Amino acid sequence: MFTNVAYLYNSLNDMVDTSKSLVVTSCGYYRVHSRPTVSTERPTGRKDYQLLYIAKGKGYFYFDGLDGKQTVITEGNMILFRPGEIQYYYYHAPDKTEVYWVHFTGRMVEGILDNYEMPNNENVFYTGNSPDYAWLYRQIIQELQLCRPNYEELIAIMLRHIFIMINRYIKEGKKSGSEIQNEIDRAAHYFNENYNKPLNIDEYAESRHMSTCWFIRSFKQILKVTPMQYILSLRMANAQSLLETTEYNISEIAEAVGYDNALYFSRLFHKHVGVSPSEYRKMRSGR
Repeated sequence: MFTNVAYLYNSLNDMVDTSKSLVVTSCGYYRVHSRPTVSTERPTGRKDYQLLYIAKGKGYFYFDGLDGKQTVITEGNMILFRPGEIQYYYYHAPDKTEVYWVHFTGRMVEGILDNYEMPNNENVFYTGNSPDYAWLYRQIIQELQLCRPNYEELIAIMLRHIFIMINRYIKEGKKSGSEIQNEIDRAAHYFNENYNKPLNIDEYAESRHMSTCWFIRSFKQILKVTPMQYILSLRMANAQSLLETTEYNISEIAEAVGYDNALYFSRLFHKHVGVSPSEYRKMRSGR
């Protein structure tokens, strides 16, 4: 089993802190692949809140105690425990489960959960399997481990980011269908990571076993732009950043954001931003 965990002030205590509106007290990740069973048994629950995310595999939960019904929870689901709720759950090695969890407290937690429309009458809710969830959990773990300046405020913001993503999925995912939402989230993440490489929409759609027309229509329905418009906006935004923060010449910047031809890049930039790359740099530098 692989674990990566972190605790506020290196304390494993079950704490309640009402000095702030939202306080993250611990965060972690389990990848269960060798140890036969990983178990959590808290018959009286905890004093704080806990949000778990099943990224892969499944978990076996008993929300009414071991004498109650077993609920098998699969990937893409979140589990929210409030203070005092019974916690019995298990992960088994054959399922290759990967799960993230975060504990939090604060004087305004219930109001925050209500604001983001988190379910208040059920523990389990489907939120899709966007890679952004795992990234945010990992960032919280890292911040808790490094304790850099203002890290407590930052991890509270990151937790709110997770709540926002859940709320967005609840509002948009149900309208478009969970599978469609997952596909578009996955595509947006892929384009974010690879915008500076040659990207072919037909090839991407084929790699995901989708028709190009269906993919473009679904992408635009959810994100309000076509895939190529989305990729273009990523390239232009990063080109603007490079023009402002580096001394790279136009050809170097064009190549950095995915264009072999600097002249073609300059034309696209002018059309998208309204000025040429050189003019943009002068405007931003004040020269």
